[in-house]
Amino acid sequence: MSTRLLRLGHLLLTSILTAVCGSDSIPEGLRMLLGAVLLLLALPSHGQDTTTQGPGVLLPLPKGACTGWMAGIPGHPGHNGVPGRDGRDGTPGEKGEKGDPGLIGPKGDTGETGVTGAEGPRGFPGIQGRKGEPGEGAYVYRSAFSVGLETYVTVPNMPIRFTKIFYNQQNHYDGSTGKFYCNIPGLYYFAYHITVYMKDVKVSLFKKDKAMLFTYDQYQENNVDQASGSVLLHLEVGDQVWLQVYGEGERNGLYADNDNDSTFTGFLLYHDTN
Repeated sequence: MSTRLLRLGHLLLTSILTAVCGSDSIPEGLRMLLGAVLLLLALPSHGQDTTTQGPGVLLPLPKGACTGWMAGIPGHPGHNGVPGRDGRDGTPGEKGEKGDPGLIGPKGDTGETGVTGAEGPRGFPGIQGRKGEPGEGAYVYRSAFSVGLETYVTVPNMPIRFTKIFYNQQNHYDGSTGKFYCNIPGLYYFAYHITVYMKDVKVSLFKKDKAMLFTYDQYQENNVDQASGSVLLHLEVGDQVWLQVYGEGERNGLYADNDNDSTFTGFLLYHDTN
């Protein structure tokens, strides 16, 4: 019964003080005084040493209980205790779903050029290409002649007429005049081989009325001798080349018969390209 009264009184006083001062504004000293008053109200009357269990029933006090005791003032709250140790790690959870791709970042700066690598192995031969179109045929320029003397009668200071034709396919040599006529500009080779008999021989090779080469041979009595000469000449179209006896006839020892020949030959080495 006293416990119920104590609780009711405590609630009543607390409500009054809260209404007057507010729950956060009750002074600590007043709280302590309130607690003391409530304890005094809860104490039994002087000389009372029994409690009641019910109406008209008395119960003896607990053994060792002091009669007429008074409770002390409640102490201050204690300090917070030391934090406990961390608990054990929990079991790993299930793997979550794959997230959406992030946005493409900006393009980075161009890096420095790397070091040239080692040369790789040689590859296999490629497939043979297609056959090309036929090219234009190269034109071969031809000009040549080779002639001989049929009679030993010659006229001094005139072209020697070699009428024995060995080769004159292009007809660039004229047997009626004894002259070669240039039809293809370029470099030509000319050569002559003379049989000498009965007289000395002095012949010259002419180009455009100018003596380019001289050959002299002194006849040896009762003997057949030989004289020869050769030269390279550049000719233009229309140039003429021939052989003639040099002088008035005293050195006209050219000779030819069935066993001995005097020949005159010429041919184009290469033509001009411009």
